[in-house]
Amino acid sequence: MKNYTSVHDVADVAALVKEALEMKKAPLAHKELGTGKTLGLIFLNPSLRTRLSTQKAALNLGLNVMVMNLDKEGWALETQEGVVMNGTTVEHIKEAAAVMGQYCDILGLRSFPKLQSKEEDYSEDILNKFIKYTGVPILSLESATRHPLQSLADLVTITEHKPEGRRPKVVLTWAPHVKPLPQAVPNSFAEWMCAADVDFVITHPEGYELENSFTEGATIEYDQEKALQDADFIYVKNWSSYKEYGKILSDGEGWMMTNEKLINTNNAKVMHCLPVRRGLELSDEILDGPNSLVIQEAGNRVYAAQAVLKQLLENSK
Repeated sequence: MKNYTSVHDVADVAALVKEALEMKKAPLAHKELGTGKTLGLIFLNPSLRTRLSTQKAALNLGLNVMVMNLDKEGWALETQEGVVMNGTTVEHIKEAAAVMGQYCDILGLRSFPKLQSKEEDYSEDILNKFIKYTGVPILSLESATRHPLQSLADLVTITEHKPEGRRPKVVLTWAPHVKPLPQAVPNSFAEWMCAADVDFVITHPEGYELENSFTEGATIEYDQEKALQDADFIYVKNWSSYKEYGKILSDGEGWMMTNEKLINTNNAKVMHCLPVRRGLELSDEILDGPNSLVIQEAGNRVYAAQAVLKQLLENSK
């Protein structure tokens, strides 16, 4: 693993999940691996779980950690090639990324899409330029189209709680929200579930289909009740339309997950990447009840990040 930006960077998904679970049992077993090395965490957008879990994972491996909120603390970056910088941008990404690579042995980057241009967002321009110019391994802390650390933690959580003796059914269900949200988390979750040993169904109102390359192998079902039948895990997440890019097409009435909707499931466990809007995406009765895995899921973010950092460190020797 040279970089970690998607499931496609992982040679063996099951082995990486197993390594994360081993880290959970013995978090400090490899505390000397990162000694004398530095992880830089660069945030262009807000973060709670990704920031704290990745820092803790790094510390468990003996890494030094530097954190920078580049959107607030850095110079305004220019990302376009061949421009005359006589406007508001102060530093070109070529120099900025290259300098960060001088200071860090691994660089984590978090950037969100603008949801204005599908072509711009799905080109992953900022992420790819950091990969090109830093000269060190890049760890995606969420990008315009994917959130691979979250997805690995999700699969770790499903592996911990799955029923014995049979393949679990996992359902990704769309949920209402008050504003347009990126497709990064559902894209990434779908990609990882399609690579995992699960039966995977995606349910959403018509018009919210994800880009096809992320959902190859999944069953798409527009009837949420039918999709939830016999589910073992339900992953709740809002996203804006990909086809009518960045738009909200429905008020989402009837799509919020409640205990009543669990009746025809296999007493399904309910997941969400957080933060979650109570009473809109998920009901209080779910979040405060025995079927919720959201806290355990968030806890596993540490060990997902730690397993990835361990491989990046080992492969950069």
